[in-house]
Amino acid sequence: MRVQLTIAFAHLRHRRRSTLVSLMGIMLGVAFFLAVSALMRGSEEDFLKRLVDNSPHITVSDQFRAARRQPAELRWPGAAVAISNIKPPVETRGIRSYRSKLAAIEQWPGLRVAPVLRGSAVLSFAGQQQGVSLSGIVPARMQAVSTIDEQMVMGTLDDLAANPNGLVIGQGLADKFQLGLGSTVNMVTASGGTRTMKVVGIFRSGNAAYDEGETFTLLKRAQVILARPDRVNRFIIQLANPHAARGVAADIEQQLGYKAVSWSEASEDILSLLQVRNVIMYSVVTAILVVASFGIYNTISTIVIDKRRDIAILKAIGFEASDIRRIFLYQGTIIGLLGSAAGLLLGYAMMRILAQVELKPPGVTDVVHLPVWWGAEQYLLAVAFALAACLGAAYLPANKAGKLQPVDTLRGAT
Repeated sequence: MRVQLTIAFAHLRHRRRSTLVSLMGIMLGVAFFLAVSALMRGSEEDFLKRLVDNSPHITVSDQFRAARRQPAELRWPGAAVAISNIKPPVETRGIRSYRSKLAAIEQWPGLRVAPVLRGSAVLSFAGQQQGVSLSGIVPARMQAVSTIDEQMVMGTLDDLAANPNGLVIGQGLADKFQLGLGSTVNMVTASGGTRTMKVVGIFRSGNAAYDEGETFTLLKRAQVILARPDRVNRFIIQLANPHAARGVAADIEQQLGYKAVSWSEASEDILSLLQVRNVIMYSVVTAILVVASFGIYNTISTIVIDKRRDIAILKAIGFEASDIRRIFLYQGTIIGLLGSAAGLLLGYAMMRILAQVELKPPGVTDVVHLPVWWGAEQYLLAVAFALAACLGAAYLPANKAGKLQPVDTLRGAT
């Protein structure tokens, strides 16, 4: 092996210019692989973090995944006569005995849960009206399962507990109605409930529709206004491990009977889009390394042609075809390793520069930095792709060199 490595280094040193060009091709390929993958993976991680952090990991609602079977169907299954157009009795919607179900969910390890009663209402102020979603919450529990408290620009969720008629609204709604802390608005619900509410907090999430259409009040007050006494219609659950949400949601649904939807189930279309984007991204950056590998192929092929007599002599003194192939495969490996090392340094520097870039999109007040992902696996992946490309490019000329016949070459045959 030492002799083969020595010969491989000697061949590469003999053709310094073409070797340097091949090294630069691999270096740039690895560097751009790192820069592009860091930006793509960084944007994906940032998007998923916003998606996961700003929405419940699991939402249990007062619905059923499949409609309940009617009592007559259960009593006489497969009967010859079917009863159609049965109207179920009118009942107050909500999760029945929610306190016991809430206690059952709390027994699961690694999760936090908050009860919510959600409904629709109309806010009116100074002749203006706005349809909003009203969420009745328990402030202490809501702070543990959402980021709304971090988004407060005025007041806190705890201020709801001090004011039974308190209301927390978004910045968009506050600007639209010209409201501030202490302002009062009239609220009317579909059930006929009417109440004068006092603004005790204002939040800003950055989502215009959410900031204009979402409001929060105490759970007990929402139960009165929405005419659903002692009811909630959803549980909001956050997990220590968000990626386990689908399995946990299935177990909770089986235990409670009510529909439990994980964030991944609710965002299947988005996750599918991200997978397609990753395939496109890795295809593009791999193509860069494939193009760079043609330089290696050209370099090693030229060496094989120039060193035909040397190869014949090596075979004549006892070198096997596999030994000859190994010499040129070592050359591809050397170029791949040296080019990858230089590419990792250049790619790291490019990532550092990209991380310092500041952007301010139109209509956004906050400065945004490019999201860069620093995971170690992308460095390993870049080196693996580079070595695979180099060895693939070196194999064809190496195989050709191994098949050379020493007698024909030494006699001057072409």
